[in-house]
Amino acid sequence: MKTKLTKTIMSSLAFACALVCLAAAIALAPGTSTTARAAADARVCSVGMLRGLYLWTFDGFANFGGNFVPKAIMQGLRFNGDGTTFNPFGTVNIGGTIIIDATGGVGTYTVAADCTGTLSITDGPTFNIYVGPGAQQVWTLETSPSPAGVGVSVGTAVRVP
Repeated sequence: MKTKLTKTIMSSLAFACALVCLAAAIALAPGTSTTARAAADARVCSVGMLRGLYLWTFDGFANFGGNFVPKAIMQGLRFNGDGTTFNPFGTVNIGGTIIIDATGGVGTYTVAADCTGTLSITDGPTFNIYVGPGAQQVWTLETSPSPAGVGVSVGTAVRVP
């Protein structure tokens, strides 16, 4: 009888200890993830973090005389780490017709400490940008009509290894 009582008590204690450990682990997990998230949110961005070749694709609509037609763009975008860009290759398709070879295009960019910024293509459109962690990706949203009346677009530039 004493053996059975001892086993029951020991099993109950083991279960209680396991339950306490599990509760402690669950309680600590959100704190750890919050800390990790806070560390990620505390990252400071700058112009210099964008350096190298990115494959930039975006699509949207081009404004031709008040009519919006689909557009798709794929180009290389080289960030020089100093606020300037260069396009080593690129093609613009508007309404199903290749109309622009974007090779050789240049531009400027800014990056604020909160990882937001701007990208301006010389004689072309301007964009708001967000630089992702490690500057591996840059998201773009066209923000102003250019002299060419480009329209609206959204895209992503991904760093080429």
